[in-house]
Amino acid sequence: MNSTDSRASAYTTLSRDSVHEVEIKRSRFITYLFRVDSEAAARDHIAALRKTHFDARHHCSAFILGPDRMVQRSNDDGEPSGTAGIPMLEALAKRDTGRGTDLSDVLAVCVRYFGGIKLGAGGLVRAYSDSVSQALEHSTLHVRQRLRIFTLPAPHALAARWENELRAAGYQLEPSAWEADNAVLHIGIDDTAQDAEQLAAFTAALTSGEGRLLPYDTKWVDLP
Repeated sequence: MNSTDSRASAYTTLSRDSVHEVEIKRSRFITYLFRVDSEAAARDHIAALRKTHFDARHHCSAFILGPDRMVQRSNDDGEPSGTAGIPMLEALAKRDTGRGTDLSDVLAVCVRYFGGIKLGAGGLVRAYSDSVSQALEHSTLHVRQRLRIFTLPAPHALAARWENELRAAGYQLEPSAWEADNAVLHIGIDDTAQDAEQLAAFTAALTSGEGRLLPYDTKWVDLP
């Protein structure tokens, strides 16, 4: 499914990549968090960390992709089955971002340097889960929103005023296209039917019913 066709119109992701380390019974757990937009990008990061930490015993990983979080993968990388990758994935999937559990486009890689003390299956599950959870606590997040873009042709003499009134009403405007006959305003709104109806009503009032509001595109943007 293309991201513009997703059911979700917003989700939470990382603001920036980060790294956090914890020590548990002499083992070092170094958790890297990356923002990724494809499986290929995730696997490139994992491969790079294998080279950087070539002397580590394990490079366990988990990632979630897409606005609807349809792609979810995990890898135990030699740890007993189910003790590393799945706990890491659950820590990502169940993370409450303040908007619910909507964290996506994120990769977690936990590099383990064995400290000589075996943790047991239960200990490993807790260690990998806690490592990712703590890394998330030390990271910053933001919302990624899908915008629906509309165009509105405007007479040259009125374009600046229309832009100002749209901005004052809280609408997002992209640079206008200035053509020979008129200017074409590009207006962004949250991709919901209600917001589209409100924009149509606002522009009808703004243009005294003469404006031709047309659908143009959709795109994802990072909100401040």
